[in-house]
Amino acid sequence: MTEQQKDPLHGITLKVILENLVDYYGWEEMDKRIRINCFSINPSINSSLKFLRKTPWARVKVEELYTEYKHFIK
Repeated sequence: MTEQQKDPLHGITLKVILENLVDYYGWEEMDKRIRINCFSINPSINSSLKFLRKTPWARVKVEELYTEYKHFIK
């Protein structure tokens, strides 16, 4: 099995990840789970994407939440 096949995020864009999480949890719950201002102050997909692309630690938290979410909904 190659590294790409082992990576559950392979081929999934950050935008798709964020849209799925917001659809499932909503902005309020996202803010409770990952405390960052872009989820609590005038949240939007675009503003969150800008922040997450520039902030590696926050992106990692979002990707970890998405991995948990995907495992949960299977």
